[in-house]
Amino acid sequence: MARRAAIRDMVLLALFVAILLLMTFTPIGLIDLPIIKATILHVPVIIGAILMGPKKGAFLGAVFGIASLIKNTMIPSALSFAFSPFIPVPGTDSGSVWAVVISIIPRMLIGPAAWLIYKGIEKITSSKIGFRAVGAVIAGAFGAIVNTALVMGLIYFVFKDAYAAMNGIPVDAVLAAILGIVAANGIPEAIAAAVLVPIIVLPLQKFLKQY
Repeated sequence: MARRAAIRDMVLLALFVAILLLMTFTPIGLIDLPIIKATILHVPVIIGAILMGPKKGAFLGAVFGIASLIKNTMIPSALSFAFSPFIPVPGTDSGSVWAVVISIIPRMLIGPAAWLIYKGIEKITSSKIGFRAVGAVIAGAFGAIVNTALVMGLIYFVFKDAYAAMNGIPVDAVLAAILGIVAANGIPEAIAAAVLVPIIVLPLQKFLKQY
């Protein structure tokens, strides 16, 4: 039984990696905006973490981050210097290693954070089906918020001056601009995750119990 479950998880993990790569390198997962690429790539990371646990969720987050780094290198937007070390930071001739941190580390934390929320609600409510749905909704939204808050927060603290130069705004106006992006992108991304995660997770949980 344990071997069967391990094989199931390996197949499921490979499937989620394939989905993440497909969503990254096709228009499915990334919405190109003038300043930043809005994303729903956090959704399979959250779903994978709930189904397979925090370690595999962190792995899927790493795949998300590395794929994002590659995409921002290949098809850069104005803010791609914050996600790829190969894109020069405004005002300099080189990229920054901090771009690797911003692109990967916050994404690795999405799955474990969502898993903790989901399992916490599941424990409190004794795994009742209705509350599992509520847990999936909250975990989905929370995972999306973790992604947006950590990414944009790091951009503010690491690239505040570069962001100001890129947009031609005073440095003391950067926080308001960042918060505007958080509202414009983060809220829709959280809503999308809150809707999609329970719709996908609950049937998959039922299906996977057979294996």
